[in-house]
Amino acid sequence: MIIVEITIDAIEELDDDSYIIIDIRNNDEISKGAIPGSVHISKHDIQNEAVKYKDKKIIVCCGRGVISQDVALELRESGYDAVSLKGGYVSYVLKRVGENESVYSAEDVEMSIRKRFRKRIWCKFTKAINTYDLVKEGDCIAVCISGGKDSMLMAKLFQELKHHNKFPFEVKFLVMDPGYSPANRRVIEENAKRLNIPVTIFESDIFESVFHVEKSPCYLCARMRRGHLYSYAKELGCNKIALGHHYDDVIETILMGMLYGAQVQTMMPKLHSTNFEGMELIRPMYLIREDDIKAWRDANDLYFIQCACKFTDTCSTCDNEENQSKRLEIKRLISQLKEVNPFVEGNIFKSVENVNLDTVVAYKKHGVKHHFLGGYDENTCSK
Repeated sequence: MIIVEITIDAIEELDDDSYIIIDIRNNDEISKGAIPGSVHISKHDIQNEAVKYKDKKIIVCCGRGVISQDVALELRESGYDAVSLKGGYVSYVLKRVGENESVYSAEDVEMSIRKRFRKRIWCKFTKAINTYDLVKEGDCIAVCISGGKDSMLMAKLFQELKHHNKFPFEVKFLVMDPGYSPANRRVIEENAKRLNIPVTIFESDIFESVFHVEKSPCYLCARMRRGHLYSYAKELGCNKIALGHHYDDVIETILMGMLYGAQVQTMMPKLHSTNFEGMELIRPMYLIREDDIKAWRDANDLYFIQCACKFTDTCSTCDNEENQSKRLEIKRLISQLKEVNPFVEGNIFKSVENVNLDTVVAYKKHGVKHHFLGGYDENTCSK
């Protein structure tokens, strides 16, 4: 097979009207960042949609330039002038991270948190910490950085919190490399350097361990990564790990549990570890909206990786549209409901704070199921 590729640098030498970049990644990946001016078309629809661009050079972009090679080849066989973007979207991120190193400094990013995004991000961060009692005197917190926008922002927020702390606590910025591709690892390291985040990186072989697991490898990977984070954080003297889940993650989890898991549950703001004694998980971005995180990212011209797994472009599970679509379906559902009821997001969030056990058929507590019939005859009061 002859692979025809083009680099980001070579694209910049082309006339703007002579080419089109078609991004074939899924909606969730694109929502985390895309090349300006690119057009999103599913790889399954590209043959039908490409006719619109028959007079242009078609540059196919995927995550790391693997799937795009096959798609570009199929287009060429159909008569189009198509090429694959070498290195995919990650190559674009690497270039922008390098180019923008001196455009916005760490101090500029910090100032944006204090000023422009004070109400939307900083105040909600501190509100979550105070509301859920997430940070206490004497804590040593491992801020876990995956390389995406959420965890990078969380790291900067903890640095800001240290400037204003009313009691002593320690923070360590922890990056676990479970088998990143060289490009992804470099993006993380370059962003940490630019944002002045002193990260500690440790390695594991989790990606390799779960690659050949057929059933729910992504779920197993997440569980294993969390276990490694707990273990290493404890070795560093930490008693807590902080994860970057935000408000939208919470409400989507609530609906996913109901619609796909047949249960009412939520993503808790903090949890005691059941396997690592004395360790706790906290989610200090619990009240921050994802759109505000994206706005902060874009305002500071920052570029982050979306999925660090080096197998994303070749793993059938990661590329499975059924698996990808569940959270996207929930996002769309919430968006549609919001058009009718602007308060729907807040209502979903508050619903798990206002559970009335008198009107629940059954519930579980500490793994034990309680049914309303168990004490039904003891309560004879009429309603």
